[in-house]
Amino acid sequence: MSDTPGWASPGSPPPERGPEDGSPPQAPQPQPPQSPPPPQSPPPAQPPAQPQGWGAAPPPPHQPHHPQPQPGWGGGPHQPGGWGGWHPHTFAAKPGVIPLRPLGVGEILDGAVSTTRAHWRTVLAIALGIAIVTQLIAAIAMRLWVSDSSGLAALEDNPNPSDEQLRDALGDLAAFGSVTGLITILGSVLATAMLTIVVSRAVLGRSVTFAEAWQDSRSRLLRLLGLVLLVPLIAALAVAVPVLVGALTGSAGFTVLTTIGGIVLAVWLWVRLSLAAPALMLERQGVIAALRRSAKLVRGSWWRVFGIQLLVVVLLTVVGSIIEFPTSMIAGIVAGNGADSFFEGTVSDMSWTYLAVSGIGAVIASTITLPVSAGVTALLYIDQRIRREGLDIELARAAGVGTPPQGS
Repeated sequence: MSDTPGWASPGSPPPERGPEDGSPPQAPQPQPPQSPPPPQSPPPAQPPAQPQGWGAAPPPPHQPHHPQPQPGWGGGPHQPGGWGGWHPHTFAAKPGVIPLRPLGVGEILDGAVSTTRAHWRTVLAIALGIAIVTQLIAAIAMRLWVSDSSGLAALEDNPNPSDEQLRDALGDLAAFGSVTGLITILGSVLATAMLTIVVSRAVLGRSVTFAEAWQDSRSRLLRLLGLVLLVPLIAALAVAVPVLVGALTGSAGFTVLTTIGGIVLAVWLWVRLSLAAPALMLERQGVIAALRRSAKLVRGSWWRVFGIQLLVVVLLTVVGSIIEFPTSMIAGIVAGNGADSFFEGTVSDMSWTYLAVSGIGAVIASTITLPVSAGVTALLYIDQRIRREGLDIELARAAGVGTPPQGS
């Protein structure tokens, strides 16, 4: 029997010839008994192909798997319905955490939270591990270079410090800022890389372990580090150059105008380049190519991307403050400084007990906010690709939910 038109199962017998073939009928000949042919096993089911960068689809049991990358995830031809409009069909399958269509702001936020809930073991292992290491190093740096700093203590008690005291204070602050800044950048790179992989699998409705997220992201870490360092440098130069030009003119009013213009330019560039990290991770782009890709996806949607990113920053800042405020109050009480130490305390009052208790709140806040921040950025990138390039069709095919019917 043919399973599909024009295809026959291997090993099927040839058709018998009869009178309609023009040959005389043959007398039946006795045939020796034959054993029945062995049952034919159906061909192995092939896993659905998926866009490049989403991670390999799980193979069927006992079958080898050879994933085939599909065009479109790396910037294929545009599909109908891009540039923010709805597609001509009403298909909106939801194999994972988001429906496969252009997303609203609430759906992007809900998708980031749903990813955390659906894959909480992997997300918790990534976010909690990074938060603990980052906060531990920051607390040690705070104790060594801030709380025990003789230069900073002298500045608190002396309104007219000497040059030596100023140098000591600035040196301690520089050391503290360098250590905490470096560990924060490294933690951000690692969290962004691994959590972006988790989100990309969650969109397709597939699970991912910590080991799989690490395996898929580790080869991109150095490039992502370069990207994370380059974007703030570009924004800083956007502010510094206009300020320097204004200062060279000697006009205070013109300097103020150039400073404001530099800040506006820095914000504009930050939004234009804000989708470069998921482009680098999921499209396997280089640093410069990822920056160009982000600028292309944001073009024409700058205010929308800016509004969503700003909303997320405000929400996560409020959530983090709500979590950290009571633990800081408790830290002051446990350390023996009283509940008012949070408002009246100085850097010299930060004992190891205070840093340990307040650090618990910082770890909890980071564990909650890191996955949401990375998830929103990744989903905003996916949404822009759905709007511009019809990525929902590729995602539906990759998730195995079929291609949406055209014109329905």
